[in-house]
This record gives sequence, structure tokens and C-alpha cells, in this order.
Amino acid sequence: MSDYKVLHVDSDSFGDFCVLDDGDYRVLSFGDNDEQSKMDKVSPHVPQHTYVQAMLSVLLFTQPKSVIILGLGGGALVHSLRHVDAAIKITAVELRHRVIEVAKRFFQLPLSKKLTLINQDANVFLAGGEHKKVDVIFADIYSNKGVDKQQLTDLFINQSKRLLKADGFLVLNCWKEHSRDSHLRDTLYRHFTYVYACLTGGGNWVVYATNGSGNFAGANNKQALQHLSQKLDTNISRVLTRFGPWQ
Repeated sequence: MSDYKVLHVDSDSFGDFCVLDDGDYRVLSFGDNDEQSKMDKVSPHVPQHTYVQAMLSVLLFTQPKSVIILGLGGGALVHSLRHVDAAIKITAVELRHRVIEVAKRFFQLPLSKKLTLINQDANVFLAGGEHKKVDVIFADIYSNKGVDKQQLTDLFINQSKRLLKADGFLVLNCWKEHSRDSHLRDTLYRHFTYVYACLTGGGNWVVYATNGSGNFAGANNKQALQHLSQKLDTNISRVLTRFGPWQ
């Protein structure tokens, strides 16, 4: 990241973070050599990280009308979802108020009546259980120390399930080492009938869990893959080469 210039430095009670820019791309960083979010300034809808591409692959299995994003960051998921379908109602929950402000100021966050921003701890938000049920919950709660461990607990998974429609999907962004976490796998299967996962080239373990029909055939549907890839201007099939049931 040596070619990047520091555009903005910020801080709150949770730590320091900064915005970097190399002319073409903008990066939100929570630590040294860390890219929490990355955006192509000309085409902000194009997901830059393989884990974001993998999380968006859930669009092969469902056509959501409403979603919840836990962990806003620079708004990469918001940008891509809005580009795929501007009618999707998005609720984005972010713990850090300063991160929300930075996403607005530096990452072209597409503000509209279809986007609701909530400054709150995701665990508190889930515990409240007041949001209408949605089609997809994207859980991407990270800090400079890595994935939020609460995101991997039975309580978190159960509370997420309660805010999903009957055929809704929970999409978890984890690390590669979690692919060997049998406790997490078994916990997911206690709450969901179908649990699939994808190991990305970037070292993330992205999980898709649902009690719906488990329509995962879209991962092998060339027409569906081509359609989503064209929408996002990226080759989605490449990120699904290591996709399948979590066994």
C-alpha cells in the first residue's frame, strides 16, 4: 500500500483509522496494511475484495427485497446491492459513528430512502429484535483485531435467525481458520437446514445458511453466474471454485 497517500485520519474510543487514496482507489484502513474497504472511485459498485464478491454470491440463490448489513465499513456491500437492484431496502448497522461519517464523506455512500443507517452495536440491534424480518442478513463485523467473536456465537446466530424470513439467508464473513471450527458449523446446523460455505482466495470463509429450499444450484447455473457477473462487472464464478456444503 506504499503508493497510497493518507487522505484522512480519524479516531474514536475504539481506535484509530484512516482513509487512503492512490488516485484510482480509495481504502478504509483500521490498521497497518489493512484494507477494511476498498472502492474504485469511477465504479464504486464493483466489489474489490474476494470476500465481498463471495458474500454477494447469495444473490444467486435469492432475490432479496430487504436486507440487513451488520458492519458498514466503507459501504462496499451497499454500493453493490444498490447497483444490482435499486429497489432493495437496506438497513446498515454500524457501531462507530465516525465510520458512518467517513463512508458518507469519502466513499460516495449512495444515500436514499431505501437506505437506513443505524449507529448501534450489532448485538444490541439484534437483541432488540424490532426490525421487520428480511430476506438476507450480511454479518461482516470486523475491527483491527479481526472478526468479532460474538458474530460466531449461538446467541448471535439465533437472534439473526429471528430477523430472517422463513426462507431467508444469513451470510457470515469469517476467516479461513473458521472452516475447521466444528462448533460453529454445528451451531449453524442447529438453527438452519442448509449451510454452505466458500473459501476465498483472500483467506476468508464465507458462510451461507438458510431454512429455505436451499436453492444453491445457482452456483452452477452459467446463465445466473453470467447475469450477476455482468451486474457487478466482476467474474463471480472465480470466487465460487471452492464452494459447497459445510460438512
